[in-house]
Amino acid sequence: MSFENPSREEIKEILASAGNIAVVGLSDNPERTSHMVAKAMQERGYRIIPVNPGKKQILGETCYKSLLDIPEPVDIVNVFRRAEEVIPCAEQAVQIKAKVFWLQLGIVNEQAAQIASEGGVTVIMDRCIKVEDAVLQPRK
Repeated sequence: MSFENPSREEIKEILASAGNIAVVGLSDNPERTSHMVAKAMQERGYRIIPVNPGKKQILGETCYKSLLDIPEPVDIVNVFRRAEEVIPCAEQAVQIKAKVFWLQLGIVNEQAAQIASEGGVTVIMDRCIKVEDAVLQPRK
């Protein structure tokens, strides 16, 4: 059985109820896609929690070495890593009881999706969270 993303309506509900978004692979370089997407989401009212072991702070928020180090609940784990590097992220998303494991546009890993899904975490792959939020949650 092949993977299928949740419906647009389900994604809209996920975004409407989300508060904390842990961004794995968030760069402090404003030219990088991860930085632009996370900044836009932060400006739209989401709390961004950077996960980058090499940095102390990004976008005014404390960075964590891994998802396991985050001391508060995480609604969405948004991943900016190569597809072959996301399995540990899926395992950690399950461990921290995240609600959603979201792989950004261009990132697909069926094994990671299976790990997260079997752990009770909703999986979204190959979609840009910023685009989905802009389309499904228009702001006035």
